Amino acid sequence: MPAWDDLLDEIKSQDSPHDTVRRKHLKLLSEHTGRNTIAYYSGWMQKAALQDYPNVNFGISDEDKNGFMATVYKLDRDKGLDLFLHTPGGDIAATESIVRYLRSMFGTDIRAIIPQQAMSGGTIMALSCKSIVLGKGSSIGPIDPQMNGMALTGVLKEFDRIKAEIATNPANALVWQHVLQKITPGFITECDNVIKWSTEMATEFLSSNMFNDEKECRAKAKARAVVRKLTEKSIVRTHGRQIALEEAKDIFGDKIIPLEENQDLQDLVLSVHHATMITLQQTGTCKLIENQNGRAHILMASPVGQ
Repeated sequence: MPAWDDLLDEIKSQDSPHDTVRRKHLKLLSEHTGRNTIAYYSGWMQKAALQDYPNVNFGISDEDKNGFMATVYKLDRDKGLDLFLHTPGGDIAATESIVRYLRSMFGTDIRAIIPQQAMSGGTIMALSCKSIVLGKGSSIGPIDPQMNGMALTGVLKEFDRIKAEIATNPANALVWQHVLQKITPGFITECDNVIKWSTEMATEFLSSNMFNDEKECRAKAKARAVVRKLTEKSIVRTHGRQIALEEAKDIFGDKIIPLEENQDLQDLVLSVHHATMITLQQTGTCKLIENQNGRAHILMASPVGQ
């Protein structure tokens, strides 16, 4: 009969049912496509109440790069990568760093799969790929950069409006005084710099992969057109707007692959998605980065101070 400690060790060595089911379906998908598969999932929908915890970050962060490095380890990079994305977005510098890391590992042979939502920085990660798989229930979002919850393009647009109204009638300065007092020195310049950085980065990602089968000038023109449609306030209206399949096809053309066109792929993709969403819902998992071989980097929720 095994000793107590032996039984404890055996229990600890077993995967949870959630892990077992999720990893089975990731493996089945990878075997079907012949490609590496990495799922990058955030639990911001299921665990919104934890968003103010200091030890929980649902957004794209520098820590996530450690997860990608762990899950890329020992993969056959010649098989390319299918990158599952389910994220609200996050830090722009971290987003750029992760994309450049994945590009250094897999070149341009990366396909994004978005079963539900990849917003903001998640959209930037998707448009850095060769193509994007979207279903009828999938959404991407605008990529205009944010700072402290403010859309920076909106800040600049309002600042231009203020300048114009004051130039027309100096008495309007009193109307806008309470707004101008909140603008710290250097903030407008910082907004402008971040917008330029984000726009140039997105344009480069698109022209160097999704549109790299075009001549250079044509690739950059198409990339700039896409970036404009994902950033211009007169088009996207608000940062939280969800851009669904049909509108995404209008923006990206044939670089959008409708999930429903391939029933086998749809079944496998949705199995992975549902198994992962159940994990986020029923366990303490807040963020998950995992490959088809079961190698994973998982952030668990814990009360403040633990």
